Amino acid sequence: MNWPRVPSLTTISDRLPKIFPEGTENRNYVIREMAARTIYVMFYAGAVEGLERWIRPSQVTDMFDRQAQRLHVSERESWSSYSLSSKKERPVNTWYAPNSREPVRDETIRYGLIALGAVVERQGLPVTTPKPKYALAADFSALFDESLSSDALDANIAAWQKDHLNPAALSRIRLLSAGAAAISSDAVSAKLPNNSLITLEAGPSGVIGKSVLEDFAPRFLKNPAVLWLSQSGEKIGIDLASQLNLQIDPSKTLPDVILVDLGTQADGSDMLFVFIEIVASDGPVNSIRKEKLTNIAIDAGFSTKHLSFVTAFQDRSAPAFKKSMSELAWGTYVWFCSEPDNIIVLRDNRPITISAFL
Repeated sequence: MNWPRVPSLTTISDRLPKIFPEGTENRNYVIREMAARTIYVMFYAGAVEGLERWIRPSQVTDMFDRQAQRLHVSERESWSSYSLSSKKERPVNTWYAPNSREPVRDETIRYGLIALGAVVERQGLPVTTPKPKYALAADFSALFDESLSSDALDANIAAWQKDHLNPAALSRIRLLSAGAAAISSDAVSAKLPNNSLITLEAGPSGVIGKSVLEDFAPRFLKNPAVLWLSQSGEKIGIDLASQLNLQIDPSKTLPDVILVDLGTQADGSDMLFVFIEIVASDGPVNSIRKEKLTNIAIDAGFSTKHLSFVTAFQDRSAPAFKKSMSELAWGTYVWFCSEPDNIIVLRDNRPITISAFL
């Protein structure tokens, strides 16, 4: 039975971020060094779908550099058998400590590679079996063929992603890719709800701000308008506050964006003011910020029953979101540019106020 060619660790490490771009679920689990080494061991042990060879996580933790460089089929076959033996002696300079089996098994393989269709699991074995049961999916293993040209590799990766990443994941990836491209430009042009254009600063904050105006507002508000924009210390007032007889003091620490949902009722009973913080690095709506914004709103003539607070991030996987999770205030919302149809509700004892949830 044939043994697959073993690609270099460098090849595996370089291709994983291309196969699993920004926006992929649990991306960190499948692009880190542990994932590359797990895939390497699967190739080394001939564990590819259809060849009826399998590995177990302990073989990843027991691998070491000198053995990994012994690429003759007889050397690979001998190691594969020995590494599964109950009488083996564990090498001194292994890639990982024995207690690293759990991250290999759970994070890298189960919640990462298997969930994405990159690894298959041997059927008919008990959950707690010590027998080897993991192998690379055949179509996934083909993405590491080092003879592929750049164009062929890109085409194969795109085809694999289409087959294995669900539509929501693909949409998320495309949106993040578009955002990354926009970050490199000199400025970001955004369309306001009234279809007029405004120029936002280049960079992550501008990209998120554009998405707030063009994606968030029409999805979650009935009749949206922009009341206030702030970027890089420059306060941009939209001439709507005066029409609503509201007094906004630019000297106060206002949020990045204030949207108003003018609603549909003539008496303004369904009017809603949405205070939005754009977070590319820090500055979410925490409890202190929420209280300050509420006081500013009251001073400006807003009624608290017509207020909502939103923190906008680029993506669930963004470091800024992970950093801010423990700070986010109850009674606020969290929204991501990469998944514009969804919103997180940090519900307290107040009624939900965003129109889409009424």
